[in-house]
Amino acid sequence: MPGATSTPGPRSVTVFTLGGTISAPGGDVGAARLSGAQVLAGTTTASDVVVELCDFRRLPSASLTFEDLTELADRIDQVAAAGAGVVVVQGTDTIEETAFLLDLVCRRETPVVVTGAMRRPDLPGPDGAANLAAAIAVAADADCRGLGVLVVFADEIHAARHVRKTHTTSISTFASPALGPLGLVVEGSPRVLLRPSRPTVARPLRLRRQVRVGLVTLALGDRGELLQGADDRFDGLVVAGFGAGHVPSWLVDPLAELADRMPVVLASRTGAGPLLSHTYRGPGSEHDLLGRGLISAGFLDPAKARLLLHALLADEADWSRIVEAFEGLAG
Repeated sequence: MPGATSTPGPRSVTVFTLGGTISAPGGDVGAARLSGAQVLAGTTTASDVVVELCDFRRLPSASLTFEDLTELADRIDQVAAAGAGVVVVQGTDTIEETAFLLDLVCRRETPVVVTGAMRRPDLPGPDGAANLAAAIAVAADADCRGLGVLVVFADEIHAARHVRKTHTTSISTFASPALGPLGLVVEGSPRVLLRPSRPTVARPLRLRRQVRVGLVTLALGDRGELLQGADDRFDGLVVAGFGAGHVPSWLVDPLAELADRMPVVLASRTGAGPLLSHTYRGPGSEHDLLGRGLISAGFLDPAKARLLLHALLADEADWSRIVEAFEGLAG
């Protein structure tokens, strides 16, 4: 009929609950956690959004494993193939790592949102319900497709590749130091202000084999004892150096020897800002280390650099593809 408009059908969102503070009244170690249904109870959503629940795990996020997240990614891809948006609810300790790993391995078009809570449900002013409602709104919104995996917290929408937990207790703990949020949730509706110019990786990575990637953070006076045990234990290594990518001069040769035998990624322990390439040129400088075969983490913080190296090695990437992936994220 001329002039007639079609009414959009219901939007579907599947919520995967994994545990965490949002499900832990009382905070006692070993205490029973709320079920997924209990976590969702009372959460306000738009009338045209249909929410499905998957009570996936009931664990503190520090106890999640690569096996857990590999299974979760498979389940997310199944849901996404049916056209549903996805929300993952978990503890905040490892949200930035879960979100980034999912960003590396999941399809990119369907919105996938990770959220949680900083205040337990039995404390004054719990933030879980508000975060969950905002996350569902983002996951259900067609304008949020193609942004990669997101973290929604305190009504801010963050890209997984940039977001970090920045405070131990603040309800606005999640921030993106290199960029800021991609958008906001305003009156229950997402407002996307920025869009990534390219995906995190050229194609979703597949965790085809088990690998071990270490992370060593250097400190003043470090003599490299932790590096000595890395050679026969890991398939790859991330070194969190000082400043813009520096190490003590006496660790240059041990790192170069490790880089001859496995991929070694150099990141900054500061957690924000780019790794430099040629500003400093003395022994132990970024120019010296990159010239000896270490790979620059670019803008990635050490924890995310470890996850990217892990996913690439598990996807059976060779050295050149590993370098290409890190360079792609560095712009």
